[in-house]
Amino acid sequence: MTTSTAPESSAAAPLVDLRALVVAVRRRRRLWCSLALVGLLAGAALAVLRPPPPTAVTKILVAHKEDQPNDTGTLIRTDVELLRTTRIAGKALESLRSTEKPEDFMRNYRGTGLTNNLLQIQVTADTDGQARARAEALADAFVADHVRRMRDSAKAEAKALLDQRDRMRDELVRVNESIGNRSPESDPKASASIESLFSRRAELTSRIADFDQRAEEARVGTPQLIAGTQIVDAPRAVRHSLPRAAATNSAIGLVLGLVLGLALAAVGTVVADRPVLRREIAVNLGASVIGELRRVSRRPAWPWRRRRTRAARTRLTATLARAVRDSAEPVSLLELGCAHSTSEIALDLARALAAEGPVEIVDGLPGPQLANRRAEPGDPAVVSGERAEALPRQGRRLGVGSVAPGTAWTDLRFLGTRTVLVVRAGHGSAAWLHTVARQLADLGVPVIGVVLIDPDPRDRTDGTLWDGPHTALRGPLKRPARQNGTGQPRTERPSVPAARVPNSDQEAR
Repeated sequence: MTTSTAPESSAAAPLVDLRALVVAVRRRRRLWCSLALVGLLAGAALAVLRPPPPTAVTKILVAHKEDQPNDTGTLIRTDVELLRTTRIAGKALESLRSTEKPEDFMRNYRGTGLTNNLLQIQVTADTDGQARARAEALADAFVADHVRRMRDSAKAEAKALLDQRDRMRDELVRVNESIGNRSPESDPKASASIESLFSRRAELTSRIADFDQRAEEARVGTPQLIAGTQIVDAPRAVRHSLPRAAATNSAIGLVLGLVLGLALAAVGTVVADRPVLRREIAVNLGASVIGELRRVSRRPAWPWRRRRTRAARTRLTATLARAVRDSAEPVSLLELGCAHSTSEIALDLARALAAEGPVEIVDGLPGPQLANRRAEPGDPAVVSGERAEALPRQGRRLGVGSVAPGTAWTDLRFLGTRTVLVVRAGHGSAAWLHTVARQLADLGVPVIGVVLIDPDPRDRTDGTLWDGPHTALRGPLKRPARQNGTGQPRTERPSVPAARVPNSDQEAR
């Protein structure tokens, strides 16, 4: 069998492994699903507990003198801001004979420019009738203020044009007097001066007529603007649908909760640095993954899932039984985050080995997973770690312990001089996995392999260290030199430390 390996790990590893990040976030689906559900329920509860206040709307058609087809909405935005002034709010309150302050009233309504000339006013109040009355008073106040401003602007423009016309008339009178005082002469210079006066008189007459026309247009245009500014949609109460509001708020809460949950799961994954892929766990522990098993659930599972779990446990038991039979030294199972699953694996393994002789399980777990179990006929004997040395050894012993934080490392060697690590994916951090590997290497306890509990079903990474040692990060096994055909020791290729195994998939051919 030939193997193809990735380039050496000297290449810079990515800061964040997107595949591992996606897998870790997917494994924390309980978190973001719970937050999404909380957001959905909170949105629905908000719609029920805090319904919107009674609201009335009205629409006003606003005519502007400066209206242009290419207007970007500047004029209607100005009208919206004018609506939110104390002058208009005060006029509306005066018509309602209300003692409320204009500043307080301004908080209960808002204007929205629907088009360049269409303004919508939305008013909230304690009742629907009060909301309609306030909307009508506010619309009337705005229309009156707009009309007054249009009239004042037209009057000011007409007055300016008429004043300019009067000045032109005064100058025309002076020009006519100059022309009347001149006597007809044959002098060329006098003739040229008279011609210039006549030209000036004609120009003044034309400009006076122009000013008269513009002033008349200013007066005529004002009634059109006044007539164009009107209420086109009478104030009416807005009907709120509780189911629709609840559905809308629930959808918004669901999306916000889902986004928040995914963000928290992603940030927590990056900060915690808990390996979930076979490749990462194998590299951090410096040992190959020899089996996988779903986490043993204490709740009833579906029938097809139970069948697949039983088949996987049978295969795993056979694999571990072969590893234990091939070992002349006592073997232990050390768990990390999966004490219940490890105790079930130990019982299955002990039952499989019982056919070859008596088997005792040395219980070194900190919890009651094995000590308080209900014994069944034919089950192997279980002794505690304190009593194991005092009792005579009968047959094979299988130690079960833990490498969780707080472990007494010196006691692990008495459970077995060789071990199989049973690790729950995503439970221990990368730093703790390195700590476990270093401590076992210092104790001289080789790691036969790793059993991965609750792996990701979509994980396709390779968890086998082809060129790595079969032990922890330090203290690799010393292999005896093999003889070649001439009887001389054959030179072995040095093993690559586990820490240098490339962080990428490996393909075996």
